Amino acid sequence: MASKLVDLVYWRSMWWTGVVFTGLVIGLASLFQLSVITVLSHVFLGLMCVTFPLRLYYKLLELLRWNPGVHPFQSCLDYDSTLTDTDTVMLVEEVVLLIAFAVTEFKRLVFIDNIFDSIKFVVLLYLLSYIGVLINGLTLIIIAVIAVFSLPLLYKKQQVRIRRIVRTVRGFVRKIQNMCLSLYHSVRPSAAPASKPAASPAVKQKTKSK
Repeated sequence: MASKLVDLVYWRSMWWTGVVFTGLVIGLASLFQLSVITVLSHVFLGLMCVTFPLRLYYKLLELLRWNPGVHPFQSCLDYDSTLTDTDTVMLVEEVVLLIAFAVTEFKRLVFIDNIFDSIKFVVLLYLLSYIGVLINGLTLIIIAVIAVFSLPLLYKKQQVRIRRIVRTVRGFVRKIQNMCLSLYHSVRPSAAPASKPAASPAVKQKTKSK
């Protein structure tokens, strides 16, 4: 499954990736006007408008003795998509581990286990609330789908140039950090010199008697 997803993302099969990408974008864009149930119903109806006449056509050829009884979608029917007991247990364990990790992280952030991490989480929530006012979640999903099918291929084609830009940006950020640190050290007041301890009155009297 992972290798198939990588093949889709990197457009190794142009026709198959184009079909999946176009279907995802059109389906998500349709959700702006229609409900999820309506979109899914129309998708399966459109699919069966292709498969049903093709199945009838092959059946007619079989009745006319022009086809030896070959099913047009036999490869799809023979494809084993069931999970074994081991695969099911592994999948459930991964899901449970992900849920437990998410719950632990949310508890740590909400109940202020680390102040700086919680501040970052608050800033992220504020930015998400601001983004939610401008655009909705469905638009973000469409942008994410387009990014998944475009950015890896762009990075693969322009890998050297992107790495050069990243190095330049990192060097600029490092210079800014060094400037801020040097300015902070120059503005910060230096530590006051330690004063000598005052002599006790008994010592003063001894020196006078001498």
